[in-house]
Amino acid sequence: MTGDLTLSDGDPTDSEFTHLESLNYSFASGSSGTNGSFWGTIEIGGVKYPIARLGGDDVYVIGIQLSQAAYPSSDVLPGFDTASFPTCFLTGSRIATPAGSIAVEDLAIDCEISTAEGGCVSVKWIGRQTVSTRFGPAERLMPVRFAAGSLGQGLPHTDLTVTADHGMLVDGVICHAGALVNGVTITRVPLAEMGETYTVYHIETEEHEIILANGAPAETLIDNVSRRVFDNFAEFEVLYGDVPEMEELPYPRAMSVRQVPAGILQKLAMRQMA
Repeated sequence: MTGDLTLSDGDPTDSEFTHLESLNYSFASGSSGTNGSFWGTIEIGGVKYPIARLGGDDVYVIGIQLSQAAYPSSDVLPGFDTASFPTCFLTGSRIATPAGSIAVEDLAIDCEISTAEGGCVSVKWIGRQTVSTRFGPAERLMPVRFAAGSLGQGLPHTDLTVTADHGMLVDGVICHAGALVNGVTITRVPLAEMGETYTVYHIETEEHEIILANGAPAETLIDNVSRRVFDNFAEFEVLYGDVPEMEELPYPRAMSVRQVPAGILQKLAMRQMA
């Protein structure tokens, strides 16, 4: 989608959008609509751009300012990939700690959590975002539910729901949840089950770690996904300001089904039939 774009929240009393606020939009070509929402901002080259989802499109459009916005052609402004939206645990996920498992929404900064290797680390920050199902994600980004035992060895010990791009450690490979969907024991969750909105959480520790969610190995936040997409990013800025980029753990990563090793897919298929 290219060409001049104007965004407005339809409220003449303010000049800023708020998260998930409905918006009006129109293109220079004459097309327009009201079926859109404001999702936040992303910083490119030191400039903050608003992110809006228009109608039922699966693309997020970046404007130039927070009120009236022009959308240049893709050769002027870098594209924005929905994969850079949060990769998180959903409410109710149980995170292992030395004192027992705790629901992710009950964790707080400085809580001690257990790592898959048997150690423990402190929570540095909990990223939180409310997602509207009215402008719900494309199918590939819908939440993914791992049935109890679907990853083998009885794990997860109870059903676990995460966002599609959340990394699960399976046989030494960090596999994005959406790449493991088999339609039986690992499934996409219909948005109709999620209500009008749902909340997702991501745990950040000082280093990239593998922790245990409902007993299954899962990654903590790795900051190649912008923290700015979280509702409470301002909290992180106040606490930490600018921080160096985090070094990712030295595991191979499979972001799509074609990147998942055949041996892992075969094991998942065997568990599906069991």
